[in-house]
Amino acid sequence: MKIVLAEKVSPATLAVFQQEPGWQIVTPDQIKNGLAAELADADALVVRSAVQADAKLLESAPKLRVIGRAGVGVDNIDTDAATHRGIVVMNTPGANAVAVAELTLGLMISLARSIPRANSTMHAGKWDKKSLQGQELRGKTLGIVGLGRIGLEVARRAASFGMNIIGYDPFVAPVIARENNVTLVPIDDIFKESDYLTLHVGLTTQTEGLINATSIKIMKKGIRIINCARGELIVEQALADGITSGHIGGAALDVFHQEPLKESPFYNLDNVILSPHIAGATDEAQEAIGIQLAMQVRDYLKLGVVQNAVNLPSLSHEEYKEIAPFIEMAERLGHFLAHATPGNLENIQITYTGRIAAGKTDLIRNAAIAGIFSGTDGGSTANRINAAAIAAERGIRIQEDKKEFTTGGAGSVLKIVLHSSDGDASASATVLHGTSPRLLTYDGIDIEAPLHGTLVSIRNHDVPGVVGRIGTILGEHSVNIANFALGRAHSTQSHRVPQGQALAVVQIDVPNAASATAAIEALRKVEAIASVRLIELGKL
Repeated sequence: MKIVLAEKVSPATLAVFQQEPGWQIVTPDQIKNGLAAELADADALVVRSAVQADAKLLESAPKLRVIGRAGVGVDNIDTDAATHRGIVVMNTPGANAVAVAELTLGLMISLARSIPRANSTMHAGKWDKKSLQGQELRGKTLGIVGLGRIGLEVARRAASFGMNIIGYDPFVAPVIARENNVTLVPIDDIFKESDYLTLHVGLTTQTEGLINATSIKIMKKGIRIINCARGELIVEQALADGITSGHIGGAALDVFHQEPLKESPFYNLDNVILSPHIAGATDEAQEAIGIQLAMQVRDYLKLGVVQNAVNLPSLSHEEYKEIAPFIEMAERLGHFLAHATPGNLENIQITYTGRIAAGKTDLIRNAAIAGIFSGTDGGSTANRINAAAIAAERGIRIQEDKKEFTTGGAGSVLKIVLHSSDGDASASATVLHGTSPRLLTYDGIDIEAPLHGTLVSIRNHDVPGVVGRIGTILGEHSVNIANFALGRAHSTQSHRVPQGQALAVVQIDVPNAASATAAIEALRKVEAIASVRLIELGKL
């Protein structure tokens, strides 16, 4: 095997490869004629963030089997080009979980005891003991939003301080939460009950701006907020205003909308601790990332074991072309259905009917699970390779059924049922015209709709005038209707949607986010409408 290390790695990382007899290891200082020339006979490429592994570079690597990224993000790797060439792309999520969790606890203690201010006053020659009266973490309520690897590491450490821990994550099984002394509660209860609030979710359309003027209003007075996840989770001016007013007791922020931070509403606020995105920046974390990646690449080359891949596994071009539309459809269907989950997810049931049941379904399954998880990250990025493993890690059971014979016009149908603590949600879909994913049923009701673009899912009472009212409200907000699908409940059809109720799935053209938000709020005020959800599935 030939391993090309395109960027500097730690000695321990290098040692993992050097222990393999007969392997040729090329380090950055040994690359003399350019990276492309070195990759001509390479089996593996290891990069960090500087090297751009784009389609052109991959054309120079006909033997390449795996690209390893020492870190989480893979923006510098063309994963689509790698997939088509049968190259597995791996990263190292979770290797810095302990580092992030420890900084989170450190920031909490710093807020509770005003450590930064105590240090600065002492360096200024002051003995300002009276103004530095602090609080204990013991007995305080910690709210954790996102119970992935990092969130659970925080919970374990906070428990040792005697804190009461509550958490919100619709994609973690109750048993996992209980094992880590976390009480699952709705997101509003997190805001209302927490003395300390820490965020450990990825950035999605659902989590962006999670901390805003509205959510701050319902928070307990004096709450302290810690963010070591993504800056975009917080509306910064709203948080600054909440701190200035005294409603928010303080904040500790390691991430920001714009980095490096040059202008900020927090600069003049004494009870805000700022750090320059250092949560994962420890010697141990960086060492762990390198060693973990080396072991993953080694195990794939020697044993064919794929760990933490972010793309599809090796497929022939013909196999990929055949199943790719169903992989895309499955992820979109999972994403659509995730918005309807009534409680904490416990079991996912996937049924393949028709031609897809006779082929390889692992990738379709993982795409469906990744779509379901797309509303949250919890410290780990679910994708079409690692989604099933993340589900198992969270205590969510996966059940698969295959039926090769189908009735009706669709040759292949995928059905997903989400079993949760508060009920079930189900939907089925197919692929039409070779590439067009279409919703076929929703909670047992026949309702054909496209699975792309921006969708509005509406539950309403089956009474006259609702459809017209929906159209009028959307029109009043300059929101154009691209597709309007309707379905109604019958006694023999749906167990979840009572008879006398109906469903609508409306595909809309959104002129701007403000118009869509205003339209959704107006729809929710219609007496005959029970619920409205905005779902962004993206373009085909």
